[in-house]
Amino acid sequence: MALTITGINRNGLLEVFARDKWCQVMVALEDEYISISLESQSLAQHQANGSAGAGGVVDENGGKTNPHHTSSQSVTGSPLNTLNSGASLQTGTNEQIPDSIANQRRIVKVIKEDVGGLGISIKGGKENNMPILISKIFKGLAADKTGNLFVGDAIISVNGEDLRNATHDEAVRALKKAGKEVTLEVKYLREVTPYFKRNTQLDAVGWESDSPVNNTITQSINQKFADVKTIPLKLCFVTRNLTMPDADNRTIELHSPDGKSSCILRCKDSSTANAWFNSIHSNANILLQNATKEASDVLRKTGKDRRQLKHMGWLCEQFQAEASASWKPVFAAITDIDMLLYESVPWTREEWETPYQGLPLIATRLVHTSSSNSPRKHSYYTFGTRTGSQNGVESRMFRVETQRDLSMWTRSLVEGSHETTEILKEIKISVLWRGQEAELSVHHENGLTLTEKSDLSNPHANSKVLWYYQFEKLRMSSDDGSRILWLDFGPDGEMELDTKGSPKPFVFMLHTFLSAKVTKLGLFA
Repeated sequence: MALTITGINRNGLLEVFARDKWCQVMVALEDEYISISLESQSLAQHQANGSAGAGGVVDENGGKTNPHHTSSQSVTGSPLNTLNSGASLQTGTNEQIPDSIANQRRIVKVIKEDVGGLGISIKGGKENNMPILISKIFKGLAADKTGNLFVGDAIISVNGEDLRNATHDEAVRALKKAGKEVTLEVKYLREVTPYFKRNTQLDAVGWESDSPVNNTITQSINQKFADVKTIPLKLCFVTRNLTMPDADNRTIELHSPDGKSSCILRCKDSSTANAWFNSIHSNANILLQNATKEASDVLRKTGKDRRQLKHMGWLCEQFQAEASASWKPVFAAITDIDMLLYESVPWTREEWETPYQGLPLIATRLVHTSSSNSPRKHSYYTFGTRTGSQNGVESRMFRVETQRDLSMWTRSLVEGSHETTEILKEIKISVLWRGQEAELSVHHENGLTLTEKSDLSNPHANSKVLWYYQFEKLRMSSDDGSRILWLDFGPDGEMELDTKGSPKPFVFMLHTFLSAKVTKLGLFA
C-alpha cells in the first residue's frame, strides 16, 4: 500500500534559467511536483494588450490536453467573433511576418508525415471563446516544411470542414481524420503571437519524462493547466552548486530521473534559497519512500538471486579530472548484498540487472564522513568507501545534500554489510599453506578454519581440518597487496597463506565478519 503523501506546499516568484538567460516565473511547490508559470504581472500585461487565453494543446500524434482558459479578461472584439466577421484586429507586436498574409485568408496544403503528423500544436476552441490557433510549429516536420504556416495562424477549416465555431475536441478530431494530404484555410492573427512567443520560454524548462511514474503526473497536471510547466519530483535529483557555479548560494538544481535534463531555479537571496531547497528536498524524499517500495517489487522478480532493496536515491560521486576533482550524479541502491550504481534511474527489470558498477557489501567498508561548511557556499556532506577487489583496494567518495541523507546512507551501508554476514554465513577461498592446497573459510559463528582441499571425486567426504581459531584468537592480519596473507594468532604463531591472487577481497570480508561479530556482542551483552 502506498504511503500517504504529506508534503510541504509553498509558492512565490523565482527565476528559472531558460535559453541561456534568467526569466522571472511563478513557482508553486505541491506534494508531488513543482509547477512553473509565467510571472503574473508580465502575463497580465500581455493579456491587456490583447493576447488570448490558453486552450488545450494537441500534438498530431494524438496526445492532447483539455482546454483551460487562463484569462478572465476579455479581449476587445473577441478573437472568435472577429474571425467570424472577417474584421481586422489591432496588431500588438512587431513580428516579422510578410505583410501579404496579414489579415488575409490563405490556403496551405500540408502532407502529413508518418512520424510527427502535421507537426503542430493547437490551442483555443469555442468553449474558450477562441478560434483554433496554431501555438507551435515543430522544426523540420510537415507544417514547418511548407514555409507558409505561422504561430498565430487561426485554422478556419480543414479539408473544407468549417472550424470557426469548433470546440477544441472537434478540431482535434478534424485534424486526425484529415488523411495524408491536408488542406488548411488559415488567417494570421498577429495580436496572439506575443503570448505564444513568451510562453515558449517554458518549453526550455524542465523535461518530459518517459518514465511510467512521471508521465502520469505530468499528463494529469497539463490537462488542467495547459500553460504551466510541471516538474515531477518523484526520483528527480534535487541538489545545489553542482552544474552551475553559484557564489551567492541562491540556486537550486533539479535533474531528471534519466539524467538528461535539468531545471535551475534562482531565489532572491541565500536564506530564501535554503528554505525552498529544504522544502523541495523534503517532498522528494517522501516520494522516494513509495518509489523504493515499487522498485523492491521489480527487484523481487529478477530470478533466483533476487535482491531485497534497503535504500536508494541520488548521490554524487567524485571523479578526478586532469586538474581537479569534479562531482558526477549517480543513482545508487543498497540491497541486502551489494551497492549498485547507475547513471540514471533504472525502471525495468533489465535496467536493474545492469548497473555500471556493483560493490559487494561484504567487501566494502565505510571509512570516513565529513562536511563542507563554507559561509559562501551550500554545505554538503561526504562519505568515503573502500572495497577490496582483485585489482586491489578501490576507494570512492560520495556527496549528499543533508545531514539526514548522510545518516541514511552510512547507516544503510554499515548495517547492510553486517546483515550480509548473516545471509552468507560463510565464505571460502582456495589457498596454499606450506605448499599444500587448502581451503580457508570464515564462518559468522565459528571463526576461521583451514581444511585440506576438497576431494572433487568424493564430495560427501569430510575434509581434514588443518587448523581452527575462533575470532577472538586473531590478533592482526596483514598482506603484501599482491597474494600473500598473514594471520597472527598470538601465542599460536603467524600463519602465512598464498591466496593465489589479490588478498584484498578476503581481508575486507574478514574484517566485515569481525565488525559484525563485535556489533552483535555489543548489542546482546
